[in-house]
Amino acid sequence: MTSYLMLGCVVLLTHFLEGITGFGCTVLALPFAILLIGTKQAVPVLLVLALLLAAYIVWIDRRRIVWREFGRIVLWVGLGLPVGLFAFGAFDEGVLRSILGGFMVLVAVRGLLAKWIALDDKRVPGWVLRLTLIAGGFFHGAFSSGGPLVVIYARHALPHKSHFRATISLLWLSLNSVMLAQGVVSGRMTAEIWEIIGVCVPFLVVGALAGNWAHRHIQDRYFSQIVYGVLFASGLFMFR
Repeated sequence: MTSYLMLGCVVLLTHFLEGITGFGCTVLALPFAILLIGTKQAVPVLLVLALLLAAYIVWIDRRRIVWREFGRIVLWVGLGLPVGLFAFGAFDEGVLRSILGGFMVLVAVRGLLAKWIALDDKRVPGWVLRLTLIAGGFFHGAFSSGGPLVVIYARHALPHKSHFRATISLLWLSLNSVMLAQGVVSGRMTAEIWEIIGVCVPFLVVGALAGNWAHRHIQDRYFSQIVYGVLFASGLFMFR
């Protein structure tokens, strides 16, 4: 139970951050969740919690969804998702953690440097942005955490913070629903996993409500640097 309560605190903080920015809760929580409850439990637990948070954001911000960009994102992310679902069960856990750690560090460095140097996404070729979406689908299928790569594209296409948050939250809701169904069919959603989810839900509620309040009242660009800093530290942690 102590491990579950510690996990709840991680869930509260990371889902607070996603309540502000629209991404990051699974990527930030995953290394700590793995330490506390193990990889096979952490991934499905965080999947369901992220789904619940996305459903909340989509409901309250449904009028801010940009449907055209949502369709484009789904098209390209959908190409990488099945490969990621296969990779979750086919690769060695150590290899998966190294891949994810490197992915997290690279995305975090890019986000941190964006504050100090001009990183103009408008100069990035369209095919490169589409590849980031495919890669985001792969990592989302493998770890429920393809958000940072999808964010690279979404920040280019959706400059308004509320349109950005609502649209990518609809993406997480859609993808995680598919992955949850796949997990139920495959038998990965055990009674123990649902028990852990039940313990974490109150922490999720507090984090989601506080994060939404902050999104409405605080300029999230200040918080994005915090997110990238924690993301960088979490990525390094995955190599331990």
